[in-house]
Amino acid sequence: MHKDELIQMHTLLCQIKNYIESNGSMNGAFTTYKAMNISPIHVHRSKTEHKKAIFTLGKEIADCLSAGEENGAARMSTRMTEMLMKMERAKAN
Repeated sequence: MHKDELIQMHTLLCQIKNYIESNGSMNGAFTTYKAMNISPIHVHRSKTEHKKAIFTLGKEIADCLSAGEENGAARMSTRMTEMLMKMERAKAN
């Protein structure tokens, strides 16, 4: 994906995160993402940083939606974690 497409996806996931937070459910669910200190408006950040934010945010949204159940959202959370680890391993090499 191009950087502008990644930023659009990052924006969409942030809107979903804001919706979940505004409903008062899952307080403190996005601590890992918030600790990254990145948002879609940080266009100066690298493509890799936005990818990592997307995978992290996607995983945390899926965790909220699965709420401990083994369903599609739980499997999505697992897959996002795998993709994030794969990206980090590739960056380390």
